[in-house]
Amino acid sequence: MLSARVLARRSVASAVFARRAAATGAVGAREKTKALREMLNSSDLAFLMEAHNGLSAKIVEETGFKGIWASGLSISAAMGVRDSNEASYTQVLEVLEFMSDATSVPILLDGDTGYGNFNNARRLIRKLEQRGIAGVCLEDKLFPKTNSLLEGSDIRQPLADVDEFCYKIRACKDTQSDPNFNVVARVEAFIAGWGLEEALKRAEAYRLAGADAILMHSKRGDPSEIEAFMTEWNNRHPVIIVPTKYYKTPTADFKSWGVSTVIWANHNMRACVAAMQETSRAIFEEQNLVSVEGKVAPVKEVFRLQGEAELREAEKKYLPQK
Repeated sequence: MLSARVLARRSVASAVFARRAAATGAVGAREKTKALREMLNSSDLAFLMEAHNGLSAKIVEETGFKGIWASGLSISAAMGVRDSNEASYTQVLEVLEFMSDATSVPILLDGDTGYGNFNNARRLIRKLEQRGIAGVCLEDKLFPKTNSLLEGSDIRQPLADVDEFCYKIRACKDTQSDPNFNVVARVEAFIAGWGLEEALKRAEAYRLAGADAILMHSKRGDPSEIEAFMTEWNNRHPVIIVPTKYYKTPTADFKSWGVSTVIWANHNMRACVAAMQETSRAIFEEQNLVSVEGKVAPVKEVFRLQGEAELREAEKKYLPQK
């Protein structure tokens, strides 16, 4: 049995931790999973903004977004590799750890196919929970994945067997330790060229298997596939959409169809690419910094985002003052 002194010490330590968490705005993993679950089930249309590292995640939260989409395309692009599972899941986990540490809002990972079969996927769940990630989105395609937006007659988008994917969902739900951890099933039927009937069949199977929400994907330039699905789906379970291709559709339409959550999926990464290309081109051609200095963030802003002020205060507290 623990002594009264040890118990008192632990009580004091817990109180100190709570005060520090409140002072710094720190949010525990279970608060994040609960927040994402409530977002998915809310009657209000919610939004997740893409981020791909700690810096972009912090910027997304500061902007006001209540949740973050950890995009597989964006994370792999930031690493300079293709979105074909060339980045290992442990490399992705390292990025996620920095993102989670830098923010207090929930993160939903674009988990591709779960990096293998049910066994790989359920191990991924354990690792995500350890890093305070609020949920994972798994797509019903084969490993290694093929990006859904690739174009060309030679691009194949083979789908996973429905029953096997259902068992993968069940394995993930059985593995999670936090009841509010979110497993989203991403239906790629439209991407693979199948019609509404297949999309509905898969979505319903994944709902019954225990998925907390359905992500219905489409790469058409108009929202006809999504609208048709939402009409037939009739609000039986939360639906997430990714309007990267049908971006001209008014957001009010999504709400009227009963969409739960909209993901702005890759725009911070694409904004970075455009800005870096333009800045690099200007400096290369002009061989000076005159034209770009006013267009880039001040170094002071970088220091602020890194939390430099907190370190200065900590040094005063924890380093000998001469």
